[in-house]
Amino acid sequence: MLSDIDNANNLVELFLRRADEKGDAPFLGTKKDGEWVTQSWREVAEQVCLMAENIRKLGLNDGDRVALISENRPEWCIVDLAVMAAGCVTVPTYITNTERDHAHILDNSGSRAVFVSTEKLLQPLHPAVQATGIAEHVIGIEDLKRQQAGSFDYHDWADMLQGDADAARKAVDARIANIKRDQTACIIYTSGTGGAPRGVLQHHGAILCNVAGAAEVLIEDFGIKDERFLSFLPLSHAYEHTGGQFLPISVGSEIFYSEGLEKLASNIEETRPTVMVVVPRLFEVLRARIMKQVEKQGKVANFLMDRALMISDKAVEGKRRKRDRPMDFVLERTLRPKIRKRFGGRLKALVSGGAPLNPDVGNFFEAMGLTMLQGYGQTEAGPVISCNRPKTGLKMDTVGPPLRGVEVKIADDGEILCRGELVMHGYWRNQAETERTVQDGWLHTGDIGHLDEKGRIVITDRKKDMIVNDKGDNVAPQKIEGMLTLQPEIAQAMVSGDKRPYIVGVIVPDAEWALEWARANDEKFDMKALQDLPAFKSAVRGAIDRVNKDLSVVEKVRQFTFADEPFTIENEEMTPSMKIRRHVIRGRYQIRIDSLYRG
Repeated sequence: MLSDIDNANNLVELFLRRADEKGDAPFLGTKKDGEWVTQSWREVAEQVCLMAENIRKLGLNDGDRVALISENRPEWCIVDLAVMAAGCVTVPTYITNTERDHAHILDNSGSRAVFVSTEKLLQPLHPAVQATGIAEHVIGIEDLKRQQAGSFDYHDWADMLQGDADAARKAVDARIANIKRDQTACIIYTSGTGGAPRGVLQHHGAILCNVAGAAEVLIEDFGIKDERFLSFLPLSHAYEHTGGQFLPISVGSEIFYSEGLEKLASNIEETRPTVMVVVPRLFEVLRARIMKQVEKQGKVANFLMDRALMISDKAVEGKRRKRDRPMDFVLERTLRPKIRKRFGGRLKALVSGGAPLNPDVGNFFEAMGLTMLQGYGQTEAGPVISCNRPKTGLKMDTVGPPLRGVEVKIADDGEILCRGELVMHGYWRNQAETERTVQDGWLHTGDIGHLDEKGRIVITDRKKDMIVNDKGDNVAPQKIEGMLTLQPEIAQAMVSGDKRPYIVGVIVPDAEWALEWARANDEKFDMKALQDLPAFKSAVRGAIDRVNKDLSVVEKVRQFTFADEPFTIENEEMTPSMKIRRHVIRGRYQIRIDSLYRG
């Protein structure tokens, strides 16, 4: 299986090879009219080839860019593969993008065609297409209410699937025979924690290198048999695009598409996935919910959870004790099966990536009997550089050893550098930034860290995010923020203190905790009004003080202010991959932050 991936010239070739092997086996699953339905590998391959030929009939040529705006669904995968099969380049775009965002990406990428899934997503896209005047075709996955088109033409999904399937397959086979690993597969725009998104040129080989390394982990550590992935993170993000789409394709697995965050818990129980690719923030939320539910179940349940966490902590410290075996046996027949059932009962691995995972969160899920793998990378690296794996020891304060085919070294200033086929070919139309980021074949990640005694990467912080106080001390903000958001009182946090005498924070209280506090203190639940109460502020201060006990003098959060609202994608204070945009939050609350240093 790994040799197939290593020898593939491009992603479409690998997909069609798997489709020929799997035939009528189920491949893509989605929920329609309350029921989960699937399409087979054969059906999807036929649609990909027909779609590819109809893209060419629109007049698109080798290397032309095609934008894709859609929520996760089977059609996303079909379009992505079809664009590549047509010899073109996919430009995935977030469904949360504004008209301005769409205009920037359409203009910067020069996309000649756009696939859009729904009427709702067309609304901010339509004026951007008209304003840029570059795209000649807009193709609707669902029926679109056609507006005045101007310089472009509308096309229906059904029309793009017309033709002779056998002839389409032969044409695609002939075309992809000339597509090599070093050719661009897609341009993925970074979610932009600072400044305008940049288009990362990911070539076929970068993604193939990634999936080969990830497939090796699955094969050697878990075995491959009837795997099912549940796709939840945005496919427009490199992490899900590679890990949630092309990894399952490479190993011949099923992909089921979640209905969204609100229905994720039920979707997990219904689809019973074996692998899930998720960001740390979701794990933090799930951990908090599980702990609250167990707390309400009485003394026995709480005792079992305490024992599970204690045994896990000892294991992390390398102190597995024989006397814990009886309790471990009890936990395997009481608490852990109930937790695993909430995750469908078949999960082999939860894979965390996209942002740092607090070790306490990883250890919690390990204690509950769920294997947690923390990965590390960035869009510029395909995007996976390393991953924790049982074979080398699951140490939650590391992100594991580099994947197969990836070379990592630490620069003199502590920056993590990586080299290999996974490294991007550059930023689209941005040579200066490309030369700054990739030097002599080494990708400068912007992350600070070191390698432990087993060759596992330990990340301390983002180089550009590092706080340097007025005495020259370096402080890693993500570590502090991760510890703060594990407190039940705190949902989100951003700390600041560059060139200042101490660290301060902007805090978003946890809504559920705030509601319980209001009831217990006979106050009306109004978040803004609660934040004005000295007793409420004191309660949050208590959470910060708990965290401060485990921090060094220079890391302690001395003062804080409340945010007016949660950090969200909509208010541009979070990226679509759930990272906080520090410059946006600082800009909004700068006056309040400055006031924390007065008096």
